[in-house]
Amino acid sequence: MGAILNTYFNMLLKSLGNTMLLTLLALVFALVIGLIFALMNVGKNRVFNLIGTIYVDAVRGVPLIVLAYFIYFGIPQGVKSLGFTDFRLTALQAGVAALAMNCGAYMAEIIRAGIESVDKGQMEAARSLGLPYGTSMRRVVLPQAIRTMIPSIINQFIITLKDTSILSAIGFPELTNTGKTVASNTMALIQTWAVIALFYLVVITLLSKLAKYMERRIKRGTEEY
Repeated sequence: MGAILNTYFNMLLKSLGNTMLLTLLALVFALVIGLIFALMNVGKNRVFNLIGTIYVDAVRGVPLIVLAYFIYFGIPQGVKSLGFTDFRLTALQAGVAALAMNCGAYMAEIIRAGIESVDKGQMEAARSLGLPYGTSMRRVVLPQAIRTMIPSIINQFIITLKDTSILSAIGFPELTNTGKTVASNTMALIQTWAVIALFYLVVITLLSKLAKYMERRIKRGTEEY
């Protein structure tokens, strides 16, 4: 392990940075996607309810690697068949899109559960004061819901971070893909994958501690309130 770290530490550190970048970008877009479809699911419009339900069920029912292959290989081929021969997606673009869509489906359920955890009387009180539905949701319900959603969002971040390893299949230079390169160069399979596991373990452990800390803070704040 020591020899691998001495020789390939900078390469592995850079790939870890790529992994974190991919995860952060995916999470940002997933939050937007999740919020949109969560609002569709908690609203009273049946058409929007149906659209939100179909999206969540469809995306969660498709393996991430299939989604990544479809976006990275399928979409460019489909666009090129329409005459746009120069269209292509980079591994980063396809990876972010696949992870964001996948994570967004789960985030929609997290946000929906957070919204539904807020007492319905909060919305009714806001509406009785003359606030529109959108304003009531934005200024009254969502700020309260966010408190309960934060630990789940951090946990989803951890899951998404681990899911980035799947995107080595489309050639994105994240940590697992770099591990494959190091393993093939050194033929030290056990040591290489032990190092890769250690990198993941350190980052995920820190994020898990953060999630537990946030959960304790929220619980303490709720009890004081």
